Amino acid sequence: MKLQTQVPLKKAENQIDYRSQLMVLGSCFANNIGDKLDYYKFQTLQNPFGILFHPMAIENLISRAIQQKEYTGEEVFFLNERWQCYDAHSDLSSVTKEELLGSLNSGLLQTKLYITKATHIFITLGTAWAYQLKESGKEVANCHKVPQIAFQKQLLSIEKISQSLEAIIHQIRAVNAKAKIVFTVSPVRHLKDGFVENQQSKAHLISAVHHIIKAGNASYFPSYELMMDELRDYRFYANDLVHPNDLAINYIWEKFKAVWISETSYRTMDEVATIQKGLDHRPFNLESEKHQKFLRHLKERIILLQEQFPFMKF
Repeated sequence: MKLQTQVPLKKAENQIDYRSQLMVLGSCFANNIGDKLDYYKFQTLQNPFGILFHPMAIENLISRAIQQKEYTGEEVFFLNERWQCYDAHSDLSSVTKEELLGSLNSGLLQTKLYITKATHIFITLGTAWAYQLKESGKEVANCHKVPQIAFQKQLLSIEKISQSLEAIIHQIRAVNAKAKIVFTVSPVRHLKDGFVENQQSKAHLISAVHHIIKAGNASYFPSYELMMDELRDYRFYANDLVHPNDLAINYIWEKFKAVWISETSYRTMDEVATIQKGLDHRPFNLESEKHQKFLRHLKERIILLQEQFPFMKF
């Protein structure tokens, strides 16, 4: 008996292994995948400007990073007792202007360094809805609870999204011709925009991405389709009924692993997972001989793994 429609998948060319340099950008689902890659100790840079929901925000980060166009005091503002920047998530907000500018410019440098050496760049698009500052006409990455009257909300057209994605690819290729660029559409439902509006948004993103894919300049991983077609049940959502829950994230991760991660890395991933579980272990008696022996054995396993992969930190 078949109880599920399956999204057809095939193994990617140029798969990831522990020599790969990975970059993960985009919506909160990008963080879900990035966290998994980090857990298994792959070499990964994840959202240096925090979560970026729409393609224009991602393009802006990549463009400024490659050009090394540093942020200045005129581009940040003080609100709700924090210094903020419209180009970054509130995770970067700081109590001083200098601290925020330092984080922004450090993030730009880190982003450029990773773009130039990345073997794979994964970009997750969350929404086609963007907020434009009425004063300047610029699309912001985050509104930072600035009153709504300051913005004009707009649905980015398929053409505008396509142009943004083409600009992203062109700029990456200018400094790194070999990087594998992979787009995916986030399965997170943006219901605050409205039910119909959320579907419009996802449709624009999917149409634009596939326009780019047809040109052969990037690849696509169907996160959105896996959630909508294989996990068609609210038991796969968190309590907010908007975000995929841990079960769904793990399910999509396993699909991602099968497509994008080389089987030659599976044994190392298993060893990393064993060590991670060991580090999370909480004994009844910290001083017991049994626990001390367990810690010594765990340390030996970490040392052996780090001899093969010196970049791993536990």
